Amino acid sequence: MSKSNTFEEKLKEAKEILEKLMDSEVPLEESIKLYQNGLKQINEAQKMLEEAKLKVETISKEISGVNK
Repeated sequence: MSKSNTFEEKLKEAKEILEKLMDSEVPLEESIKLYQNGLKQINEAQKMLEEAKLKVETISKEISGVNK
């Protein structure tokens, strides 16, 4: 697996993991590792999304304060 750094890369990797998990020939041990890595990617993407939301809220507040 590649080391994903951006939100989009994390989502892409999570999607690729999901596709691998859908393969009935993947052994159980590998499925568990894939599942764990997929959750990690989704959690990291969620954190990035929350951080982006906070930045947008901060910018909006700054702009609102300037326009008063």
